[in-house]
Amino acid sequence: MKPIFFRSTLAVAAALASAAGLSACKDYLDVKPDSLYTNEQAFNSVGSATSAVIGAYDMLSGDTGYGTRLSCYYPYDTDEMQGAPGPFDGRSRSISRYTAEPSNPEVTNPFNNLYQGVERANICIQSIPKMPLYTTGSSADTAALHRLYGEVLTLRAQYYFELMRNWGDVPAPLVPTYTTALAGGELTQPNADRLATYDRLIADLLQAEKLVPWRSQAGTTNERITKGAVKALRARLALFRGGYSLHGTQMTRPTDYLAFYAIARQECLDLMNKRSEHTLNPSYREVFKSINELRPESSSNEIIFQVAMGGSSISGDSKLGYYSGPLLSASPLYGSTQAQIRPLPTYFYAFDSTDVRRDITLTTYSIDGANNQKGVLLNALTDGKFRRDWRVPTLNGAGNYLGYNWPLIRFADVLLMFAEADNEINKGPTAAAVAALREVRQRGFGGSTTLGQIPTPANQTDMFNAIANERFLEFGGEGIRKYDLLRWNLLDTKITEARANLTKLMNAQAPYAFVPATMYYRVTGGQVVWARSFYRPSPATAPAGTTAVAWRTAVTAASIANVASEYVPGKGKELLPYPQGTVDTNKNPGFKQNEGY
Repeated sequence: MKPIFFRSTLAVAAALASAAGLSACKDYLDVKPDSLYTNEQAFNSVGSATSAVIGAYDMLSGDTGYGTRLSCYYPYDTDEMQGAPGPFDGRSRSISRYTAEPSNPEVTNPFNNLYQGVERANICIQSIPKMPLYTTGSSADTAALHRLYGEVLTLRAQYYFELMRNWGDVPAPLVPTYTTALAGGELTQPNADRLATYDRLIADLLQAEKLVPWRSQAGTTNERITKGAVKALRARLALFRGGYSLHGTQMTRPTDYLAFYAIARQECLDLMNKRSEHTLNPSYREVFKSINELRPESSSNEIIFQVAMGGSSISGDSKLGYYSGPLLSASPLYGSTQAQIRPLPTYFYAFDSTDVRRDITLTTYSIDGANNQKGVLLNALTDGKFRRDWRVPTLNGAGNYLGYNWPLIRFADVLLMFAEADNEINKGPTAAAVAALREVRQRGFGGSTTLGQIPTPANQTDMFNAIANERFLEFGGEGIRKYDLLRWNLLDTKITEARANLTKLMNAQAPYAFVPATMYYRVTGGQVVWARSFYRPSPATAPAGTTAVAWRTAVTAASIANVASEYVPGKGKELLPYPQGTVDTNKNPGFKQNEGY
């Protein structure tokens, strides 16, 4: 839910957007300025500059931002979860099935939205340092403006990061397009080499680190960028800069990748040495219950930066918990949901039975019109970190916007990024990297050093596999897995493995021979109570007083074939196509559509 900082007036930001000629229905690269709102008017005080920066933040939220599309449409399908099962539809399912077309509005609208965020950030980046108060104001004013400048450098990096990991070599203007237009310059832009863009953004974030305060000094929540967020995001960008990405139809990795792993390692180490600012919450459940209950997380501050949502609007709120989460059918208490994100049955069985993360990340129930839970089929599980029935206060009726924030980066990611970078640099596990890995894993088992114990990996490959698996379990439903697999060049491998494992599960073959064909449950106090273990074959006779639900037998050849159904390696589908309107209007000879489209 958006705090006071984000409920401030957006009048200046709206005027700036108008000055840049930006709107959700326009093609970003065909912008023409419609009004001339001067910098003197827009940036004449700390207050007006703050409003402009709020406008730059604002493009993170809403349906075309992390409110739905970037969080619920783009990160699927993988070996973890599937987006909206069914045949491709020219919209969200086409993205999940890797058959998106340039005319798909779910490609066009988020693309334009991200560039609006870039434009708003560019306006602020150009204008704030030119304000007299930036250098000659009171100490309070200069500190506030330096902080704002660091924030918009970070916001621009985040917008470009999202563009590059979905579209590759995107045009990367670093000045406002309205300024270019006023100077008589060219509005169209060529494709920019993403490695060079990453280099610029990583340098910008190093500068931003020096400008923004730590959380304890900021006096704000994690809905506003602080030093910890800059460092964590810089580490993330560095790992992507050093990872694999699609060039043409080939996945390649830069030769200088270790230099960027070193950056990531150091940034994570800096954060790990400031545990008073951010650390691992001892309760995995609390991290996500805080989001569902619209309140700050407990004092650990594991969520380093989250996208603020609110206002019950298409432009500022989120459908997390409505589009995602368990299926609710016109519940008088909670309302309805669409329940479109479906974990793969093999993902459920990737968790140990004692791993507390399983029942936070995944749900095994729906809720009917009488507010009672019902058990669901194994192929009808849903993601669970954002649930309408967990919302406090409850929101019944037809409302689709629940005000749930999107956690952009957590301290658990810092620990696992450190372990990954350290393992790569040292060509094998060190005590520090193993300790970071174990800290995350043990929290997943309720802090148990026995249940959460792992043997020390023998070599670099074993350590990488342990880290990759821990990320698989830790970040389910948080939009991370697909992009991890891409930067590791493992997307094809893991999709292929997932289909093969689903087939083994369907046929009760090892290692899934124990999976029951049917599960049984009772409803006690409106809650599902499973009568049998998920890890034991079905009994010969149904337990008395239970309802049966298909479990292993719910997995079919058709449902297996639907997972990432159109993905074929070497066809360029790891990236999205540029929107057709952008292709049609950008006449720069250095701009071209992505391969395969």
